[in-house]
Amino acid sequence: MKVKYFIVLFLNILLLQPICAQKFGYIDTEYILGKVKEYKEAETEIDQLAERYQKEVSEKFADVAKSTQEFKAEEILLTEEMKKERLDTIASKDKRARELQKKVFGFEGLVFLKRNELIKPIQEKVYLAVEKVCKKKQIQIMFDKSSELVMVYTDPKHDYTDYVLDELGLGDKKDTIDNKKKSDFVKGE
Repeated sequence: MKVKYFIVLFLNILLLQPICAQKFGYIDTEYILGKVKEYKEAETEIDQLAERYQKEVSEKFADVAKSTQEFKAEEILLTEEMKKERLDTIASKDKRARELQKKVFGFEGLVFLKRNELIKPIQEKVYLAVEKVCKKKQIQIMFDKSSELVMVYTDPKHDYTDYVLDELGLGDKKDTIDNKKKSDFVKGE
């Protein structure tokens, strides 16, 4: 009896709910960020910083490798005490090199923090533009074509990338949605 009552109540709730179609769209954030001058500059600065730190870390590890080779070449001539001392020195150099690598490239490392400092404001700016476009166009769901989400087919009428670019003040009269789609077709997307 209770089960029948529950099923009838559940069906009534389902049938009485207004069925509304949700409006959706998609954008290509990779394309959008490619148009943002500050993003390109930030990426260049981060790449240069990472390259500089990578060189420093590589030098530390090269020193460890050199010390290890020297130790192996001279190991036969060393006393046990000297061997222990050399191995401790090599281990200490290796530890410092790994700590530097972690400090620079690890989670919450210097490169990560610099990326956050430079890229996050740009991403927030793009997000706010997307939010404005969604509110103006009454879109409930916005997908990102450049993310891990696999989009097998996308109808250009649901592409709001250029609206977001316009909202960011980066719209270009020459670069219409049709031109972008043609370039995507040529690329094989």
